[in-house]
Amino acid sequence: MTAKKFSISQLILMLIVGVFSLTCLYPFIMVISGSLSNEQDIAAYGYTLFPKHVTFDSYRILLLGSHRIVDAYGVSVLVTSVGTVLSLLLTAMAAYALSRRSFKLRGILSVYVIITMLFNGGLVPWYIICVRYLDLKDTLWALILPSLANAFNLFLIRNFMHSIPEEIHESAKIDGAGEFRIFYRLIAPLALPVLATVGLFMALGYWNDWFLGLMFVDKQELQPLQLLLRTLISNVDFLRSSGNAAAMQRISAQIPSESMKMALTVVTIGPIVFLYPFLQRYFVKGLIVGAVKG
Repeated sequence: MTAKKFSISQLILMLIVGVFSLTCLYPFIMVISGSLSNEQDIAAYGYTLFPKHVTFDSYRILLLGSHRIVDAYGVSVLVTSVGTVLSLLLTAMAAYALSRRSFKLRGILSVYVIITMLFNGGLVPWYIICVRYLDLKDTLWALILPSLANAFNLFLIRNFMHSIPEEIHESAKIDGAGEFRIFYRLIAPLALPVLATVGLFMALGYWNDWFLGLMFVDKQELQPLQLLLRTLISNVDFLRSSGNAAAMQRISAQIPSESMKMALTVVTIGPIVFLYPFLQRYFVKGLIVGAVKG
């Protein structure tokens, strides 16, 4: 079995990609290192690639409230799963309708969607509609419905579907297939790269969102993970900045706030890191074709 030979240009490209990959990996390693460093080392040396004195104090503090973190993890996983599926389904169906050349209202509806990208009704009217009229206060739907539609994702999918030959629709129509059957059996499988790409965008958006929980959720058992972690960090910062009580200062001095922030980052980034490799093969193709075609 002969060894595979690489040309000089291929070796140079591999070297460039390798260096770029290490550059992308460097911040992630520093986050892990910071989560394992003690507060004194971070204050004296800053964030380093390797911790000078390894400690798990930040993770021990997080484990003290592990039941709340587990509950928040469950809420975030549920919201991300349901929200991504519903958002992708509705966005793909709307994009399919706007990609059809035979749909007479596609121009008007496209302009309407573009307007939503440029203008909005403001925070107060949006809050009143969600709370008073949709009755989303302290419900899981409050974490899902407000982010269900996104104009950028819609146009990304529409541009991809617009590149699919119209003859596919015509042949399916001749065979007696309806619009829903054409969408599910023909268009959706062909649009799998862009659907996987946009699905990853949606999952990231739902997973990293804390604002909706801050606005609509007061019950602790319904708080998503990001909101819980934001609350923990805010409480630590409050203790450190408070000058009213000497006891507060002594207690807060023992809390490793900087390394705790890094530990919280490691905790929250886990599911997305494991999700990306399964969608990576679709990511580049879906993003490039969806953005350029049309």
